[in-house]
Amino acid sequence: MTGTEVTSFLLDCTDADYQKWWRGVHLHLHPLAIGDADHVGDEIFMDEFIGAYRLRMTAVVVEAEPGRKIKWQMKKKVRLPGWLTIEVADDADGVHVCHTITAGWTGLGRIFDPVLRLYFSAGFAEAMDRHVHTEFPLMRDRLHPVVE
Repeated sequence: MTGTEVTSFLLDCTDADYQKWWRGVHLHLHPLAIGDADHVGDEIFMDEFIGAYRLRMTAVVVEAEPGRKIKWQMKKKVRLPGWLTIEVADDADGVHVCHTITAGWTGLGRIFDPVLRLYFSAGFAEAMDRHVHTEFPLMRDRLHPVVE
């Protein structure tokens, strides 16, 4: 699997592709609005289970570098101070994937950060870590099935 395959899959995903990636866990991933030719400005709807947690969100693509990086910003009517970043780097063994969630306000808005910790709890972080370590090998298997 290559970084370009990862970013292309995520940027051009349909609900059907997303569901085949991890049946029963990945529920929806589809565009709600289309941005520029590089996908920046695309709004997507994502719905999945992260362990016992259900993550349903709209996100806006704020960075898209094919074969390198995708960064989505969470949105609920307005953009929120939460980002999901997928960075990929090809190497001799395939692709290295770095999945990062960052959240928090800057300046005076930091007083609201404890509210974010209610959602982005230690339990959610542990569930997300397990989720990511399962889902990307499943993506490899989906994009490059082993034929016996």
